[in-house]
Amino acid sequence: MPRETATTRSQARPLPASSTPAKPPLVAILAYDRLCMFEFGCAVELFALDRPELGVAWYRHAICAAEPGPLRGTGGVRIEAPHTLAMLRRADTIVIPGWRDAAERPPGALLDAVRAAHARGARLCTICSGVFVLAHAGLLDGKRATTHWRYAERLAREFPSIEVDPSALYVDEGALITSAGSAAGLDMLMHLVRRDHGPRIANAVAQRLVMSPHRDGGQAQFVPRPMPSEEASPIAVLQDWLRAHPRELHTVASMARQAAMSARTLQRRFKDTTGLAPLEWLTRERVAIAKELLETREALDVEAVADLAGLGSPESMRRHFRLMGLPAPSRYRRQFG
Repeated sequence: MPRETATTRSQARPLPASSTPAKPPLVAILAYDRLCMFEFGCAVELFALDRPELGVAWYRHAICAAEPGPLRGTGGVRIEAPHTLAMLRRADTIVIPGWRDAAERPPGALLDAVRAAHARGARLCTICSGVFVLAHAGLLDGKRATTHWRYAERLAREFPSIEVDPSALYVDEGALITSAGSAAGLDMLMHLVRRDHGPRIANAVAQRLVMSPHRDGGQAQFVPRPMPSEEASPIAVLQDWLRAHPRELHTVASMARQAAMSARTLQRRFKDTTGLAPLEWLTRERVAIAKELLETREALDVEAVADLAGLGSPESMRRHFRLMGLPAPSRYRRQFG
């Protein structure tokens, strides 16, 4: 499967033959004391619900206690996990929700269990600070990984052999998949569904969850930064105007004139607001418009889509799609139209 986006840093590979039995794959979801309930709930929602309407062999699941109880979750919830770490010996995929404290070394039994699972070919997936479990187990040495932007510096400092990508929503290294903050865990889990069952099934699951089957962009758009104090701020007004006029020839100078500010001020305020330079943001918006047209306007040919989105020619549109890690426009339409 090709890389999805530059910010997801996907390098999808098929599951090893030894971990694809005839019966539905088994997903083990870890639980431990002081469990992050949102991330745990995301994994349960994806893998523990029956989905007969999809017409595929959906996953089996097992909730596994990583340590003796009682186990407490955020908000005072008590958790009774029906399985122990022994279940990891059979699991095809293991989901590790956010670890309770990035400064705390996980128990030795947990580290041994994930090492053994990895050695036999299981797929290990972490959400947010769950990456520290794999890091302490030594499984990410020499590999790329991500985590919540709040923990990225610590991860890089404490584990210098890991290539930490603080901008990615998730990083797919085949049998090791790491994701950023809580909601990015859903992006990563949907990516697993897409890997295992293809885009049609992933789209159907996303519709049921009322979420996008795939988000563009990275964590930079979510890092706290000064935002417009009101909807009518000059940057917000400029963005709305650019979205309404994607076909026009825009430069930093013309954007600055439209916003009634100097080019230098525009670039600084735009970067503070969006995390992107003005022309970079505009290109992403044009690609987003093109994607929507490909998904919803079947009667439009590729040339018309490129023109309406402000991307010029089909060749230019294909290049921008490729730079963002997207399939070629015609293939994108077949997958998501």
